[in-house]
Amino acid sequence: MKFLVRRTPDNFIRTVNDEISSLLNRHFDTYFPQNMYFEDTEKLSMPIEVADKGKNFEIKAELPGIKKEDLDIDIEKDYLNIKAKKIDEVNEEDKNYRHSEFSYGEFSRMIQLPEEIDVDKSEAKLEHGVLIITAPKILKEKEQTKKLIVK
Repeated sequence: MKFLVRRTPDNFIRTVNDEISSLLNRHFDTYFPQNMYFEDTEKLSMPIEVADKGKNFEIKAELPGIKKEDLDIDIEKDYLNIKAKKIDEVNEEDKNYRHSEFSYGEFSRMIQLPEEIDVDKSEAKLEHGVLIITAPKILKEKEQTKKLIVK
């Protein structure tokens, strides 16, 4: 005698989870549109570039429209925290905008470095909207190895 056994697909749980997520997203997107929360944070971003230059790290951050007085940089042995503030200098009564995509506010970025750096010798400069931080590595003495000859 043969019995019929119903098998569930291997990805059944994943399929059900995707369907529920899709249903909830469609329902709540009408009440809470994504751009209501994320649009401003995307405008206040800080793209970075970290390069290993051998004896030091060179960290670059794009900060257009930021003045050096509005920067706060904390550096420790293996991480860097960059805080910036972009302030609107126009008085409220002078605003007659029809459309503006400029954004203002405070934002920060923490960068974990792969090696320890010499905090005292680190330098920062701001040129044409690009922050350039040079952070020398702490040079550790190489472990001495010697090849032994078997006698």
